[in-house]
Formats: sequence, structure tokens, C-alpha cells
Amino acid sequence: MIQEINDENFEKIVSESSDKPILVDFWAPWCAPCRTLSVLLEEIFTEYHAKALVVKLNVDNNPKISSKYGIRSIPTMFFFKNGEKKDMHIGIASKEEIRKKLDALI
Repeated sequence: MIQEINDENFEKIVSESSDKPILVDFWAPWCAPCRTLSVLLEEIFTEYHAKALVVKLNVDNNPKISSKYGIRSIPTMFFFKNGEKKDMHIGIASKEEIRKKLDALI
């Protein structure tokens, strides 16, 4: 199951996972496209668990990080490597698109 992160532990998780890329899914429970994407992300999580970290951040419950990164539309995915944002995707993405972004960082 994908780990939920929050305003308090976001920086620690992103900065401490320098050996693996991190996909952060910015989402909310009321967002239908977010729920659709969630199914794909669970599959990605299963496939990439040894090579990458996949986490979720609920934008409604975590306004500090959402504001810091300028999240205005969900779902939004950020891809981090060595604590730095390297890529992003706004909206629904195919599993292949997500794989390509992660593979580029592995």
C-alpha cells in the first residue's frame, strides 16, 4: 500500500531518499481523476517498490507543502531525485508515461 505523507514529514522523506527516485502524488479524496490514477499508482508501487518510492500527499490536509509547490490542479505528480524536483505531470497519466519518468531517474 502506498504511504501517505504530510506537511510534517515531507521534507524528511524527500531529502532522505537520495538513493531512489520518489513519485509524490498530490491528491484529494473527493477528486475522481485522483481515484482513477490511484489504481495505476498502486500497480506502479508494486512494480517499482525496490527501485523507487511512491507516496501520496492529501492537498486538503497538507496546505503547507501544497502551497510551497504551487499545487493548483490535482492530480499532480512530482518526481524527485536526490531531494530535488526533476519532473512533474498534471492530470491523469498512463502507466507507460509514469514508468518513463521513473525510469529516467533510476
